[in-house]
Amino acid sequence: MSSRDAIRPIGPGVWELGADFRTDMRVPVHVFASEKLLREMGDKVFEQAVNVATLPGIVGASYCMPDAHWGYGFPIGGVAAMDPDAGVISPGGIGFDINCGMRLVRTSLSWPEVQPRIRELVDALAVRVPAGVGESGFVRIDCDEFRAVLRRGAGWAVEQGYGTQDDLLYTEAGGCFVGADPDCVSEHAIARGHLQLGTLGAGNHYLEIQVLHPAGVFDAELARAFGLDLPEQVVVMFHCGSRGFGHQVATDSLHEFLHAMPRFGIPVIDRELACAPFASQEGRDYYAAMCCAANMSFANRQLILHRIREVFSDVFGRSPDALGIRQVYDVAHNTAKLEQHRIDGVDRTLLVHRKGATRAFPPGHAELPVRYRETGQPVIIGGSMETGSYVLAGVSSGAASFFSTAHGSGRTMSRTRARKLVKGRVLQERMEARGILVRPVSLRTLSEEAGFAYKSVDEVAAATEEAGLSKRVAHLIPVGNVKG
Repeated sequence: MSSRDAIRPIGPGVWELGADFRTDMRVPVHVFASEKLLREMGDKVFEQAVNVATLPGIVGASYCMPDAHWGYGFPIGGVAAMDPDAGVISPGGIGFDINCGMRLVRTSLSWPEVQPRIRELVDALAVRVPAGVGESGFVRIDCDEFRAVLRRGAGWAVEQGYGTQDDLLYTEAGGCFVGADPDCVSEHAIARGHLQLGTLGAGNHYLEIQVLHPAGVFDAELARAFGLDLPEQVVVMFHCGSRGFGHQVATDSLHEFLHAMPRFGIPVIDRELACAPFASQEGRDYYAAMCCAANMSFANRQLILHRIREVFSDVFGRSPDALGIRQVYDVAHNTAKLEQHRIDGVDRTLLVHRKGATRAFPPGHAELPVRYRETGQPVIIGGSMETGSYVLAGVSSGAASFFSTAHGSGRTMSRTRARKLVKGRVLQERMEARGILVRPVSLRTLSEEAGFAYKSVDEVAAATEEAGLSKRVAHLIPVGNVKG
């Protein structure tokens, strides 16, 4: 029997592949999806989720979010919590673009105010926020100062005048993962990353001007608490990570872990799931390097926010404060974090891998800022550049996935296939005709990111809510996009 045939529903929007499906599974696989989204998941997703279920020290289940699709090692949209004493850490459960994440910024501007200036805004953002492979940012620092960035994350950028303390307050973990140690990072990684601060990168990374959908508020009270409270309100959302630096950190550790696994007695089921005991020197060193990459990414997004404030201020001739520019939240995906979770009535420290999945803490959680202590954490699910995005909130029932939720739409086809179906120039013209102005670095990349290459973000958000992972708050629609 195939894994797809063996999966069974166990609750609204929740499916299980039992731990008896394969003799080496330590826990079951739980998939959060509607029937339609489940059918759209490729067989490779289930195969990878089963492989994850065999990892030493895994707790609860191997989880797949509604946007899950095939990835490297873990499926993208895969979550696994490990006992830090008996379990492993795996770069394949985190990703190459470490702390690739989302940041949402609100303004007090309405679409009628912005529409006459949208072309000017998008063009200026495309100049001030470099995008594409290998691009350098506006901050020029040497390798020693870059090591300070790796230790302090977004806090370093704020200390240099590129932001406010409120920005840090409304960033996951305050914009800095504790445990970063630049001595655990290779010189090659530092050389790749130290000039890339303040850049978007390529692929599915973007900076998007969006409008609060006129009929897209699902919970008005939560929307007000998040600062989304004006008719046709203009917001800015962007998606980027740790660039070549994070990629090199992951690459360095994967090679080391593959050689170390036999010594630790860990079978190599899939080379992409190379891992090491978290308690080992190798595991701890990788975690310290991963925290460095996460911090680089937080600083990167902080510098991009600074550029956004500059552009809006220049275009509208008013200060960022006068324009009501305030960060709603910055949330990471592609990380592993030590967190407290309650298992069978006992509080435990677990190492939670989230690969293409987002943290979604519930109301009352101690790690949330006071403003969100009653609402739950803002969650950002980015859609394709043609379809819009969603803001959600963490809920208590999210404990079923260690408070993890979907992070985006999830691809349904390869980039090669998408390029064959539409030319970038044609897509750009179609989007502009529909009121979405896009400035891509490459028309080739633009065609790879066409809306039809992704799952429906509406279905993903609805399935996320049905499964009890997070609650829909508001729908945002794109009007201007800078594409990596």
